[in-house]
Amino acid sequence: MAEAVGILEVFGLVCAFVAADAGCKAADVHLEIFDKNKPANADSLPVPLLVTIKFRGSVAAVNAAMEAGIRAAEGLTGVVQHHVIANPTPDAQKMLKISALDKD
Repeated sequence: MAEAVGILEVFGLVCAFVAADAGCKAADVHLEIFDKNKPANADSLPVPLLVTIKFRGSVAAVNAAMEAGIRAAEGLTGVVQHHVIANPTPDAQKMLKISALDKD
């Protein structure tokens, strides 16, 4: 069975680093590469950049990491979306490797 994945989208890169740090300290998880998105309505958002954090590990560990990451993000700029996939398909796992952070 594949490792579970927790996907946490937050406002801004600083918030993402803080949430990722909190999640990794709270549970035995590791991170996939961050991703970014600048939506069409970026000027109306608290921070004009959305960043996605991807925690990997057992379902229990990912749930614990997500809870800690959400708490940390809510104390900063906030959470956009969050979801846990207990057993991602091979195609979903390929998508986890995609990142726009290294693109303009």
